[in-house]
Amino acid sequence: MLWYVPAEHQHIMPAACLRPTAPPQANDLYSELTARATGLPNDEFFAQMLSSQDGDVGTLPPGLGLSNADFSALLERHYPGIKLVADFEENIADPRELERDDVLGLLLKHRAGKDLSERWVAQIIAAACLASDHLWQDLGLWSRYDLSQLMMQNFPALAAKNIHDMKWKKFLYKQLCEQEGINACRAPSCEYCVDYLNCFGPED
Repeated sequence: MLWYVPAEHQHIMPAACLRPTAPPQANDLYSELTARATGLPNDEFFAQMLSSQDGDVGTLPPGLGLSNADFSALLERHYPGIKLVADFEENIADPRELERDDVLGLLLKHRAGKDLSERWVAQIIAAACLASDHLWQDLGLWSRYDLSQLMMQNFPALAAKNIHDMKWKKFLYKQLCEQEGINACRAPSCEYCVDYLNCFGPED
């Protein structure tokens, strides 16, 4: 859970946030974040994720799945002066830690190298990949289009490989399989695969 602390209040209180599909101007936290944004890459995407998490939308762990130090650094760099408090969980052994690390490694290997926030984006995506919904929804982004833009901006070489517009979570895991020389799909081509819609169907 994440709490937004408006400037006019001295105590911590939950903000009243709307769902990500609502107009952004109706979301108090989103408006505050964009007003304080420093004009750096990923300002918009982080603002969507943070306002969604504040409204209990998405499946990211507290602080977008970042460490306390990284979460604080993200806020200070992208939205200086904003006050957000996250309930960070104690270090608990995660049985899927290796899976998360594999996704993280794949993303970091393909980062654009234009901004340090790419590392935070990679960590956040890796955490969201462990959830069960569409990746853009798990992240708390407002649409699949936003996720596609995020991928192209931060991991352009990797995103360019998704020439058939495969669902992003499926695509990332497919890349991991190919990286390890594993071909889990037995269909001669995607066109004839019985699971075609699972990979390429709509994400809304």
